[in-house]
Amino acid sequence: MQVTETLNQGLKRELKLVIGAADLSRDYDVRVKEVAKTITLKGFRAGKVPVPHVTKMYGKSIMGEVVQKKVDDSTRTALADRNLKPAYQPEVKLPEDTAEIERVMDGKGDLSFTIAFEIVPEITVKDFAALTIPRHVVEVSEAYIAEALDRIANQYKDFEARAEGAKAEKGDRVTISFVGSIDGVPFDGGSAESVPLELGSNQFIPGFEDQLTGTTAGQELTVNVTFPETYGVAELAGKPAAFATKVEAVEAPKVSAIDEDFAKKLGLESLEKLREVVKERIADELKGMSGAKMKRDVLDMLDKEYSFDLPEKLVEAEFSNIWRQLTADMERTKRTFADENTTEDKARVEYRAIAERRVRLGLLLGTVGEQNKVTISDEEMQRALMERARQFPGQEREVFEFYRKNRNALMELRGPLFEQKVIDLIASQAKIEEKSVSREELQKLVEDLGDSDEVSHAGHDHSHAHDHDDPNHVHDEHCGHNH
Repeated sequence: MQVTETLNQGLKRELKLVIGAADLSRDYDVRVKEVAKTITLKGFRAGKVPVPHVTKMYGKSIMGEVVQKKVDDSTRTALADRNLKPAYQPEVKLPEDTAEIERVMDGKGDLSFTIAFEIVPEITVKDFAALTIPRHVVEVSEAYIAEALDRIANQYKDFEARAEGAKAEKGDRVTISFVGSIDGVPFDGGSAESVPLELGSNQFIPGFEDQLTGTTAGQELTVNVTFPETYGVAELAGKPAAFATKVEAVEAPKVSAIDEDFAKKLGLESLEKLREVVKERIADELKGMSGAKMKRDVLDMLDKEYSFDLPEKLVEAEFSNIWRQLTADMERTKRTFADENTTEDKARVEYRAIAERRVRLGLLLGTVGEQNKVTISDEEMQRALMERARQFPGQEREVFEFYRKNRNALMELRGPLFEQKVIDLIASQAKIEEKSVSREELQKLVEDLGDSDEVSHAGHDHSHAHDHDDPNHVHDEHCGHNH
């Protein structure tokens, strides 16, 4: 194999590779004999098909297979011999001349092709001990615990029937049966019997629950609403509907007392144990928010500390992905750039800067992780996949199958795990400065975090950028519910 560098400009590289006809013919002969031993053809015993017959019937396809393998193997060898790390999968350009291709496929001509790519830039990693990283901490106060217990009690509250003729109020539970129709014609999924509905829960489409406020048990009425333009069922989106409704019962909430019996109702042995569990969950929530803020602080510091050339194709891929998501969201919500007090040109500049930041941080974290031998174990990937599947109740099997068949999606699952491990490594080497804040202050800090704290995972394994894929969402189509 002959390798010639034809381009070396910045991060861009191009190599011309030539594989001799004799080399191809040798691999072809080996492969033909392998096929002859395994192929089954009518009229021949298994493994006894003559080589000339195999060549006559499958010669072209076998040579195509040999050529593809040679291209892949020689590309890896050429990169390894020169210690080049492509930032993405190299682009291979094969011959276009028909006569040249025929000579190669007939084993009479050399295979000549080029590979073009950009390399991962040289990054000199600085000493992280020089960084001072703030960690915002919140003490779990008795007030927080009491507030959480009140919320739990409200979630598990009972209801008792209101007096005869009493009107339903916000917070009450009404039991209703209804038949929905559009232009007088009932529609699929628009009817239900004896459905419990807590007024003010916003479970149904806007306006539905409001019209039930003030009703009494036994009352019949028509609830007129309009389905939102963004409703999950396209046939109903934006259309006015009438629901012939009967209120079967009106019940007032009865909040549970927070005592030993309540704790046992939740499956815990005592009120003290319930308090412990609540305190632990609050602490975990606060720790998560604190970690999110610290992660952003680390990334902001790294973004300011490091500047290096970026592979243009990675930036373009990241920008395209961001822009595609942005425009899809704007189309879905029917918003314009003017609604955001900007123009498309200004937005493009802003989001390209975000794309550059993500790629820069991704490459940096990839380099730090590589130098420190940071890896993601199969067990960690399995836990992440399980957590992802839990987000789609009833579709767990489909989610597992989706990730099993989509390597790119699996890499997207791996990226955040790798990213967090590297950030934890950096934090462990830096100086941590704890800052006591209130929960409200921490919540505000986290809410102020923008999307730019995301990192492009393309640089984590110095491979190519991946598209973002998700399993198909299955909508729960149920009458007047708000999707």
